[in-house]
This record gives sequence, C-alpha cells and structure tokens, in this order.
Amino acid sequence: MVTTMKEVAERAGVSKSTVSQFLHKRYNYMSEKTKKKIEQAIEDLNYIPNEVARSLKQKKTFIVGVISSTILSRFTTEVVRAIEDECQLENVQVIVCNTDDDSLKEKKYVQSMIARQVDGLIIFPTEENKKLYVSLVKNGYPFVFVDRKIDEISVDTVLLNNEKASELAVEELIEHGHKNIGIITFPLGKKAITTRSERLSGYRNTMGKHDISVNENYIKSGRLDEIPNLIGQLFHMKNPPTAIIATNDMILEQVLIYAKNNRLTIPNDFSLIGIDDVSFASFYNPPITTVSQPSFEMGKRSARLLLEKIDQKEQDHEELSEIIRLNPAINHRESVQKLN
Repeated sequence: MVTTMKEVAERAGVSKSTVSQFLHKRYNYMSEKTKKKIEQAIEDLNYIPNEVARSLKQKKTFIVGVISSTILSRFTTEVVRAIEDECQLENVQVIVCNTDDDSLKEKKYVQSMIARQVDGLIIFPTEENKKLYVSLVKNGYPFVFVDRKIDEISVDTVLLNNEKASELAVEELIEHGHKNIGIITFPLGKKAITTRSERLSGYRNTMGKHDISVNENYIKSGRLDEIPNLIGQLFHMKNPPTAIIATNDMILEQVLIYAKNNRLTIPNDFSLIGIDDVSFASFYNPPITTVSQPSFEMGKRSARLLLEKIDQKEQDHEELSEIIRLNPAINHRESVQKLN
C-alpha cells in the first residue's frame, strides 16, 4: 500500500501544507525541529512524493539511468559501456550518474532520475539505502542491481563470484610457496559493499582450506587516499608479507606507484596479484598477474534484465528476482615469484 502525504503529516504532527512546503524546499518559515520531524516521518514510512509516484505510472520515455559507484574504475567504465551498447540496440538512451559510493548522493540521484520519469535504473547500490529500494520494489518500479547485492531485497542482481576471484589469487600464491599473503581493500565496516566483504571472505576461506593462519595485520582497508599509507604499513612490518592481493584496479595502481617510489621490484621484493585486469597489466614490466571480471558481460546481462523488467511492467507481469553470478578468470603473468 502506497503511503500518502496525509500519513506523513500525521506521523510528523504537522499539516499537509507544511509537508508540501518541505517537499518543495520552501523552508522560509520552517524550524529545524519541524524539518527533522518531517524527514524522519518520510524515512519511517518510505514515502515517495506524488510527482515521483505519478512517474511510476506514466508512459515510457526510452531513457534509463545508471547510478554508478565510480567512473574512475576501468571495470565500472566497461560495465557502463556494455549497458549503453545493449540499450542502444533497443533505441534506449542512457544517463549516467556517479556517486563515489556516497549513499546520500546515491539516494538523491535515484530520486532525481525517477522524478525525471526514466523508465528504469541500473544501480551499484550501498546498504545505507535499503529502505529506499524496498519502497521502489513495493511501488513496482523497474530497477536492477549490478556488481553488488543487498540482502533481504528481492531485486534482479548481476555480479561477480567474488569469493572465487580471491580464491584464484590466493591459490596462485600458495602454489608458488607463499604463506604470508597481504590483502588490501576499500573500507569494510558493518555495511561493507558486497565486492569487498566477499573478496575478503574468499581470501580467509582459501587460507583456511590450506591450514594457513590469517595474520590480521596483513589485512588493510581504507579510502583511496589512505591506501599509500596502508601499503607502507605492510612493508614496514617486522615480517612483511611476501605477496599482496590488490582487490581492485585502483588499489593495484597505488601499489605499483608505491613500489616505484620506494624502489621495490616485482616479484623480487614482493609478489603481486590484482583483481581486475587493467589494460597496462599485460605490458607492465614485469607483466602483472590479474584476476579478470567479465565486465562487458555483466553490463550486457544487467541491461537485458532491466529492459525485460520494463516490458513486464507494461504487461503487468511479474517474475521472481534472480541473482546472476559470473565467474572470474586468472591471467598468469610474471608478477608472482616462486619461493623455495
């Protein structure tokens, strides 16, 4: 059942006109206390404003939105390119928004795209916006998750078998005699993004499978601007890791920059594997062993799922959501040293 403005007003203890003024950002005579009460009521009731709700029922615009986590990543760029290519086959245009994994920006972009009546969305989601996505599911709005999933929400999702990706990297290093294996990831925490938590889980499970204890000091996580310092912490340990797994292309780049600036050679000073097969990996000196994601296939599959959902909405036909996991592949090169 769709929440009404009247219900929001009753929950907040204000009039409907005050809620309307809030929604239209007319705050001239509104106290901070009143604004916070309305905000909380909207959040509690998962309220979707009328202009947004109306857009859910209107005709197709042949435009879809992509809410991207970061366009700095080659992986994300390839996924978005594949989405655009697939949509073009159906004469559907694509608008791309970049969130930098900021949940507030993500929420605003989602609401803005719906208000602009785009036919559907492909989203790199964060856990913080779970309530928003629950409300969209209830309202029957077509959207698909890519690269990440959110538990307890029934949404079509296309992502990598992330545990397999780190398993391939760890297995490669263990086969070459490594036991002191470091791993670097972007921030974790209680609401860690799927790719980060699953890749770390794959690392732990594979180490455990080989009866190798995990040194928690070898696990580093932080924002992109913190990565150089975290790499330095690994190399300044009394017993530094003999190998490092960079869990995405941006972290791999930071490790290579650190190695160059500190005159460390690969694989003589340390072995290195990156998850994401960046373009320079094959001709870097030495060529870098990587675990590649089928990024173009992920983009294509997510676009097809969304276009099908949009068509099903027109036919008032519902399908159960599905989770599609695509497998990674390891590219053996020369950045892993064989230890005695």
